[in-house]
Amino acid sequence: MQKIKKDLKTNLKTALFILLGNALLAFVVAAFIVPHDIVMGGTTGIAIVMHKFIPSLDMALLVFILNGFLLILGLIVIGKKLFFTSVASTLLYPALLALMQRIPNIDKFTDNALLASLFAGVLMGLSLGMVMRVGSSTGGMDIANLICAKVFHRPVAIFVYLSDIIVVGAQAAVNTPEEIMLGIVVLVLETIMLDKTMIYGQSQNEMFVISSKYEEIRVKFLTELNAGVTMSYVQTGALGEDQKAIICVIPTRKLYAANEIVRAIDPEAFVTITKIKEVRGRGFTAERRFANLEETHE
Repeated sequence: MQKIKKDLKTNLKTALFILLGNALLAFVVAAFIVPHDIVMGGTTGIAIVMHKFIPSLDMALLVFILNGFLLILGLIVIGKKLFFTSVASTLLYPALLALMQRIPNIDKFTDNALLASLFAGVLMGLSLGMVMRVGSSTGGMDIANLICAKVFHRPVAIFVYLSDIIVVGAQAAVNTPEEIMLGIVVLVLETIMLDKTMIYGQSQNEMFVISSKYEEIRVKFLTELNAGVTMSYVQTGALGEDQKAIICVIPTRKLYAANEIVRAIDPEAFVTITKIKEVRGRGFTAERRFANLEETHE
C-alpha cells in the first residue's frame, strides 16, 4: 500500500511538471518569441521559418507534424523507451501553443525586444528544466539528434550543435542581425537557467577539514548542524604526521555556522569548501542512520 501511494505521488509530480513545463514553454513562444521575431532552435524554429514563407500554415500544427514525425521515427530507430518519455510533450506542447496563441493580446506583453528576449531565455530554461527533471523529454529535435548519433556513431553533442546551426542559419535568411543577436541572448540564458533548474535543491557544499581537534568538530557538526560526517585518514605533507580529516556535505544556509564551529574550536584548522552539483545516498536521498553520540564520544 505504501509503495502504491509513493508511486502515485511520483506519477502525479511527473505529470504536473510535464504539464506546467510545456505550458510555460508555449506561453514564452506565443508571448515573446513570435511577436518579436526572435531566432530560436528546435522544431519551433523550423515551424517559424516555414510559417514566414507560407503564412497560411498554422505554426502550432507545423510543430505537431514535425514532432509527431520525429517521434515515430525515433520509435522505429531507437525504441520504445524514447517514445514513452517524449510522447506527452509531443502531444501537449503543440496543443498548448495553439491555445496560447488564441489568448487575446498575449503578444502585447512588451514592445521592448531586449526585455522579451531576457524573459524568454529565463522562462524557457525553467520550462525545459521542469520537463527534463522528471526524466521526460521535450521531443522534437532532441529525437532527431539522438537518431543521428545512433546512425552515424558520433556523440550527440555534435548533432545538437549542427541542428542549432542549421535551424538558426535558416532563420538568418529571413531575420535581421538584431533578431539573431537576441536569439543568442535567449540561448545563453536558457542554458544557464536549464542547468540551475536541473540541480535546484540538489546542489550542496563539501567541507573538508583537517584538524587535531577533529573529534570535537565531528560531534558539533552532527549535533548542532544535524549534518552527515565522513572521517578520512590523511597524512600531512610537511611533517608526515598521520591525521584524521572531516568531510561534511551541507547546504549553503548551514555553511556560515559550520565555518564558525571550526573557527571556534581550532582557528588553525585547514579548511577547503567545494561547490558540488548533486548529492545522492544516505542522509540525502536515503534515510540517515544515527549512532549514540554520547557513547561514541566516550
